[in-house]
Amino acid sequence: MSSTAPHSGVSVDLPGLIALQSRAHGFTFLPRQPVQSLLAGQHASRLRGRGLNFEELRRYLPGDDPRTIDWKVTARTRKIHSRVFTEERERPVLLVVDQRMSMFFGSRSKLKSVVAAEAAAVAAWRTLAVKDRVGAVVFGDTEQSVIRPHRSRATVVEILKTLVIRNQSLHADAPPSEPGRLNAALRQTRDLATHDFLVVLITDAHGADEETRRLATEISQHNDVLVAFVFDPLEADFTAPSRAIVSDGRVQLEVSSRMTDLRQQFQEDFQSRLAQAKRFLLTRQVPLLMLDTEQDIVTQVSRQLGGRPGRRRS
Repeated sequence: MSSTAPHSGVSVDLPGLIALQSRAHGFTFLPRQPVQSLLAGQHASRLRGRGLNFEELRRYLPGDDPRTIDWKVTARTRKIHSRVFTEERERPVLLVVDQRMSMFFGSRSKLKSVVAAEAAAVAAWRTLAVKDRVGAVVFGDTEQSVIRPHRSRATVVEILKTLVIRNQSLHADAPPSEPGRLNAALRQTRDLATHDFLVVLITDAHGADEETRRLATEISQHNDVLVAFVFDPLEADFTAPSRAIVSDGRVQLEVSSRMTDLRQQFQEDFQSRLAQAKRFLLTRQVPLLMLDTEQDIVTQVSRQLGGRPGRRRS
């Protein structure tokens, strides 16, 4: 694959990632979660106490500010109710984007590496739109690039250029992925995301282990973490097609679901990686996005991170 002539679905280019800016709306980095979850940015974060806007009415919980008690509702229901308000707060976003050889795979419309790059681009544009700072750690099998968070279009374009370079360096003749690179990227992330960041990890979780979970737990102690698990439908279910054509954009190989060993290997590897991704979430309430290589990336992100009911999406 040429680094100067991207193939649709096989690699990304800068104009394509820039074009995603016009579609980076209609979702928020605050997934549909309980009140206690704080994935803020300049989206409304649900905080107890006085704020800018009324959010909701709910049963009083220990620790609530007594000044938030709604006495009319309490008298009517004979149960203490609190008013919850919203408050805008800055939340720098750090994108951690996997561009290793394990991502250079796809059986549908795009490779996993392309989906990851597009998801990162959409997240970067959305972060800029809400006037938060955005940075990135983009890692491959041999090195990683760091773009420190800033609130500027120039920073977003720098992130996109880095994604293009890393993405277009992937090719079928490259050696297999180095599992330790995921942990190396998370160590870098831990050093950068010191406090009150939103860390968005976009990966297929190849090579995730107990060290990965430990690092993710450390990062989540002072930051919010969002895991976007990128997968190909063929990895999840290799029994569907009787025959499939696998290609790197130049060479094609026909495989069959009757290849029992290959089918079992695919499914076991997928289930193992998905299980590891979910293990990131055990210690703290970390949202998990499932991004596949078949559906449009903006449609997937909007569906899973859509704005809260009753609020205008911008």
